[in-house]
Amino acid sequence: SSAPEMLVSATAAAQGRLDTSVGNALGSNITNILLVIGIAALLKPIAVASLTLKREFPLLIVFTLLGYYVISDHNLTRAEGMILLAAFVGFIALLVYFGKHATPDDPLIAELEDEVPEATSNIKAAFWIVAGLVLLLASSQLLVHGAVTIARYAGMSDLVIGLTIIAIGTSLPELAASVIGILKGEDDLALGNIIGSNVFNILAVLGLGAVIGPGSLDLNAGTRDSYVMIAATLAMLIMSVRLGSQQRINRLEGGVLLCGFIGYQYLLFTQ
Repeated sequence: SSAPEMLVSATAAAQGRLDTSVGNALGSNITNILLVIGIAALLKPIAVASLTLKREFPLLIVFTLLGYYVISDHNLTRAEGMILLAAFVGFIALLVYFGKHATPDDPLIAELEDEVPEATSNIKAAFWIVAGLVLLLASSQLLVHGAVTIARYAGMSDLVIGLTIIAIGTSLPELAASVIGILKGEDDLALGNIIGSNVFNILAVLGLGAVIGPGSLDLNAGTRDSYVMIAATLAMLIMSVRLGSQQRINRLEGGVLLCGFIGYQYLLFTQ
């Protein structure tokens, strides 16, 4: 579900719009937590029971801080992009290790197994993969072009374009996946989708943009927007992992997250 962010950020970076690329990565993470988790929790409190998720939360915090570190000097280099991509490979390897050593009663593993589709032919699978990538690439080009045109008319900066219009648009798959997961009672899968997507955005999306088009950044990216991303991530952690038996994000907390998203968007459009 993070493929749109990757292709859109790569497209923006290739066009010399690094601020839009970075804004998409940061904005998608903020949107995933404040908007997606907020809406999902309002629909139904999100239970957190998986040991796998509890292992992934510390990783999310570490990688979020790493993302902040590389952009805190308001410059993103190709070397930093390579470091982020290398960390992404390490993260995938760690997930594979976790999967192999997961206990049979881990609810996340059971939910993932239920989501695995029935066997299909290699030709059919290859066709859908290629078709999906082609459509994603084409739609990414259109999204960047359309968003830039609209935003330029409205007098918005490249960074705000990525943080708002593009970030919300590319986060729609996460919203759909999380809402469906919550309604099906697959709370861990819904929350795991957001955690995985946010790690992907920091390491792969931000890293790829840096490798393709390194350069200087809008000052707000390394301050205002990074601080909001870190605060949102910590808020999700505090709400999700509590001492005691009631480990869940309740409707009140979902409302708080959603209000935070509305307030952040208001800040972006009024500054």
